[in-house]
Amino acid sequence: MTPLERRASGWLASIVALRLFGLFLILPVFAIYGRELPGGGEAYLIGLAISIYGLTQGLFQLPFGAASDRFGRKPVIVFGLAVLVIGSVVAAMSTTIVGVIIGRALQGAGAVSAAVSAFIADSTRDEVRTKAMAMVGGMVGITFAVSLIGAPPLVGVVGLSGLFWITAFFSLCGIAVVMWVVPPAPIKPAPAEPLRHGDVLFNPQLLRLNVGVFVLFICQTAIFVVVPTLLVERGMLPSPQHWMVYAPVLVLSFAAMIPPMLAAEKRGKTREVFLGAVAVLFIAMVAAPFAMNQALTGIVVFLLLFFIALNLLEALQPSLVSRLAPPHLKGFAMGVYNTTQAFGLFLGGILGGTLAKRFGDNAVFYVCAGLTALWFVAAWNMKPPARVRFVAPSVEASETAR
Repeated sequence: MTPLERRASGWLASIVALRLFGLFLILPVFAIYGRELPGGGEAYLIGLAISIYGLTQGLFQLPFGAASDRFGRKPVIVFGLAVLVIGSVVAAMSTTIVGVIIGRALQGAGAVSAAVSAFIADSTRDEVRTKAMAMVGGMVGITFAVSLIGAPPLVGVVGLSGLFWITAFFSLCGIAVVMWVVPPAPIKPAPAEPLRHGDVLFNPQLLRLNVGVFVLFICQTAIFVVVPTLLVERGMLPSPQHWMVYAPVLVLSFAAMIPPMLAAEKRGKTREVFLGAVAVLFIAMVAAPFAMNQALTGIVVFLLLFFIALNLLEALQPSLVSRLAPPHLKGFAMGVYNTTQAFGLFLGGILGGTLAKRFGDNAVFYVCAGLTALWFVAAWNMKPPARVRFVAPSVEASETAR
């Protein structure tokens, strides 16, 4: 990657991580501290306060992505982060669970992930696009690990409202970064033909990727309905010590994904690596019920396989979407992609909770395995896009454009 590509990708990856920081930071503590709020005794309201973030994010990803195609990436991202600030302030100042739910809904409504992903695609060449998207996945993983480790002691110092104030502060920092630190994307020529959004919505290759990310995030959310409990009951690991599993698993999974990711980029093995990652996800889900019976060791092996597949697919899929989409509809295409991702995130929790309650924990893994198998079949005929030469602009040219 050129210095300009690294600079743009690194800072934009931090914005994506920031979007999820507000979600991750309350996950380990909200079920406990949210009960102290008036109305917090209702379990469904606690669940709604957590999950409504994903619902509103899914509803607004598409409009924000499309708006970034028309009005530019930076203005849309700044506007979305401003909405995130407002939602965080509303949640921080709320004295009831309903107020927090409203604030969380506003937080999710500042859905800039599609615009940021399109910005990264604009700023990188095809041959390094997956690496740039992997930076996003790495930053999100680090944020997830830091949140799991830091939230319990932090909430004891600043309280639940303090977590929302912290999110608001970092969102303001994100606005400053977008406005004054992130270099402008290269200027693209105007399209020769009228833009047709149907070219994105009904493109078979893009449909496969959208279905894939929907399944992936259903699985991710569904298994984390049951895995924390299994760590306590079968792994004999108290909840405050779960970070001792998550942190090393995340580090090892990022290290393990590098060789196949490089093979996909440099050796033209995108299809093989993609299908292999889906296959690893399927194997992990099928083997999960057996692994869970092997105490902590089995759970750790399952999580390692799961995160290797997850990290690879989170890097490959948005890269492929950005390369398959028409150049002037990248924001719209990433909006569709992130919308299906967010709805998968939202529905996964409902599916996982329902299956675990009615049929037991193993049913969660078996249903996820079935969905993954269908995904593998649908993805079998995928055709990776041809590489397009892209001349990265010089730093001087970018500063002039600024």
